[in-house]
Formats: sequence, structure tokens, C-alpha cells
Amino acid sequence: MEDNEKIMTFFRFEDLRVYHKALDYVEWVHSNTSLFPENEMQSLTVKFVNAAQAIAMQIAEGSSRNKTQFIYYLKMGKSSIRECVVYTSIAKSLNYMTETTYDESRGQLMELTKMIGALIGSLQRSTNNYDEK
Repeated sequence: MEDNEKIMTFFRFEDLRVYHKALDYVEWVHSNTSLFPENEMQSLTVKFVNAAQAIAMQIAEGSSRNKTQFIYYLKMGKSSIRECVVYTSIAKSLNYMTETTYDESRGQLMELTKMIGALIGSLQRSTNNYDEK
């Protein structure tokens, strides 16, 4: 049983709630962009999915680095979130999303932004506390 527990937490980022929220958003984007018109597959759909995946990817990649680099990757994740906000707005303006779907996307993106911001703040505080010692 202990071996299974070690395997589950071997990758540090898998212990982060924000990583799992990012994966949930990827799943949400996949299911909602599948409703977009076929002619949007190469432009809006793929870019939207890639941006959503990049949020989780930045969290995962940054977690293997030192705190300063992790903060950098988390900020890159926030850039991917802003990219998703733009794709959400484009999809809404083209009537590919309902008002409800638009609000759902923005709500998830705001939550991810707050969670990443809190993680950045925590890392900065722990880095500052370490520097002061």
C-alpha cells in the first residue's frame, strides 16, 4: 500500500489542487469546443484547447524547478489563462457559446487565476522568509 502512495505523489504537481482545476478546465474546453463548427477546427478550436492545456503544462513544468523559476512558470500559466479569456470572448462573439457557457468559462478562469496568484504569493513569502534567515 505504501508503494502505491509513493507512486501517486511522485510528481509533486499532482498534489496541487490548482493543477487538478486546470485539468478540469481542459476537459471542459474539449467538450465545449467539440460543439464549434467544423471549419473552426484548425483555428479557434485547436488554439483554445492548446491554451487550456498550457495552463496545466506550466504548473507541471514549473513544479520541478526552484521557487523563482516555479513562480515564472506560474506567471506563464496566467498568460495562458488570459489567452483562454480571449478565445472565450471570440467564441461568444461568433455565437459558438451561449451566455451560460461563456460565464462558466470565465468563472473557471477567474478561479484558476486566483489559485495561481495565491500559490505565487505563498512561494514569494516562503522565498522572502528564507532570504531573511
